[in-house]
Amino acid sequence: MNIPYLLFKKVTKNFSEDRIIGRGGFGKVYKGELDSGELIAVKMLHPLQGLDEDLFKNEVCNNLLKVDHPNVIGLLGYCDELHSEFVEHKGDNIAAKHVYRGLCFEYFPNGSLHKHLSEQSLSANWSTRYSIIKGICEGLNFLHGCKPRIFHLDLKPANILLDNSMVPKLADFGLSRLFAESHSHVTERMIGTDKYMPPEYRTDSTISSLYDVFSFGVVMMDIMEGYSLYQEIDDPTQFKEEVLAKCSSMIEPTSKNRREKLIHQVWTCINTAVHCMDSKKNRPTIARILDILNDTETGIPNAQ
Repeated sequence: MNIPYLLFKKVTKNFSEDRIIGRGGFGKVYKGELDSGELIAVKMLHPLQGLDEDLFKNEVCNNLLKVDHPNVIGLLGYCDELHSEFVEHKGDNIAAKHVYRGLCFEYFPNGSLHKHLSEQSLSANWSTRYSIIKGICEGLNFLHGCKPRIFHLDLKPANILLDNSMVPKLADFGLSRLFAESHSHVTERMIGTDKYMPPEYRTDSTISSLYDVFSFGVVMMDIMEGYSLYQEIDDPTQFKEEVLAKCSSMIEPTSKNRREKLIHQVWTCINTAVHCMDSKKNRPTIARILDILNDTETGIPNAQ
């Protein structure tokens, strides 16, 4: 659904600074309030010089608007309008054209996974953390199974929202392709060290579904251990043992049999995360990872 730019201005109080709830490489996110009182999230994209308009509408209209999955944020509509405005230039007012592009999403007051990890407010409970890992995996598996396939290409805790039940929702998927098409952003996107970016992309900009798998492995480790750079660990074996001890301490008191099964689940998640961060040829597909996670749930007794 095409939403008028003026409506975006209205619901965000003219894009008021106090309505900003997020900033990123693609644009600013504002909290919007409809006349009905319903809250929405409005993401106004940075100007994309050189972006083909058909590409934007194809990515948004034909892909993002069709996405419907419990672990993927719902796109409610978009704005793509050309406005003529008068701007001052060397003392004169001249007419200038400006393209406003924005996206309208569901609003989640619980914030992002990044917020909870940074504030250390994520539940110290293994079942909650595992559910988040599993939900992210299911969301990615859905995107990779779409026709045409959708690659996220910017998976990180800041782009994973949590609802009131701590169910993860993938956000900002598909936007990296739009910005990669904009010549003014290609260099910007490659600057700096992004730990969620696989090495093959840094060297030759290779994009595939395994890009997301690498990112998912890093996110898994973030959820289990907290923010760290696993790739820079001197003793990987000792590090994995430390993560195992930390996550095992999150398992709620239960029967011996159930606890042993859950510890096995923790260990499997740790090794799967490491496998995801391996070289491209050795990484599993997201579908295979989902099978591995499902296998860890087999035979776990119900909590008493």
